[in-house]
Amino acid sequence: MSLFGFSDSNKRTAVSDLTLDIDGTRLPVALRRNARARRIILRLDKTGTGVVLTLPPGSSEAEALRFAEKQAGWIRKRLGARPSLVPFDDGWEIPVRDQAHVITHRPNARGTVWVESNDAEPPKLCVAGDSAHIVRRTKDWLKREARAELKARCANYAMVMGLTYKRIDLRDQTTRWGSCSSTGVLSFSWRLIFAPIEVLDYVAAHEVAHLEEMNHSPKFWALVEEALPTMQTSRRWLKQHGAGLHRYGPVKQS
Repeated sequence: MSLFGFSDSNKRTAVSDLTLDIDGTRLPVALRRNARARRIILRLDKTGTGVVLTLPPGSSEAEALRFAEKQAGWIRKRLGARPSLVPFDDGWEIPVRDQAHVITHRPNARGTVWVESNDAEPPKLCVAGDSAHIVRRTKDWLKREARAELKARCANYAMVMGLTYKRIDLRDQTTRWGSCSSTGVLSFSWRLIFAPIEVLDYVAAHEVAHLEEMNHSPKFWALVEEALPTMQTSRRWLKQHGAGLHRYGPVKQS
């Protein structure tokens, strides 16, 4: 069970070698086949760097690609409206628990990653070592922070709800923020560390509740809201701002 609904065997995203040329930019194309679809559906992926095509039964890849090519104007407009990507590099600003941090390269310092802060400026996310290691070290640090936050929250909500889970996994998914397997494994996107801490509370409570209710029934939502009365505020934030969390650091195609 995922945060965005049931897993559907009729909806599968296939990695393909197809690309689409928009003003000299080659966009990767992912294909989804959906037995319930009545027409070809086009959208940008969560990162805004690729195209996703949903194909109904009987539609070919070539037909889907021709459809996408005819929609070049729409794609061009959406690409122009997408937020700019923010790399993990010296001087760039990223949110950590929704608070701005400035990545600051410290090539001659000992250690790996740490935070320095004062009252006069945003906290510095300091990264030691060669510049070639900034991306990996920054991402590894963010994942450790996300794991610690989610581990603590899952333990809390499991205790509140009287439930147990097997373990916590972190992934870089573009289609869901969290999921709960039938074996009790809770999986989360590490990019949640960019969001307000209340949002991590919501996603943790949501997935823990799926240990009891593997659905999105009224009983499920009542279970989440009983454990987290403020869940609606965080749920709205994630719907409004969640896509923007994919603009930071290495981009994973959907």
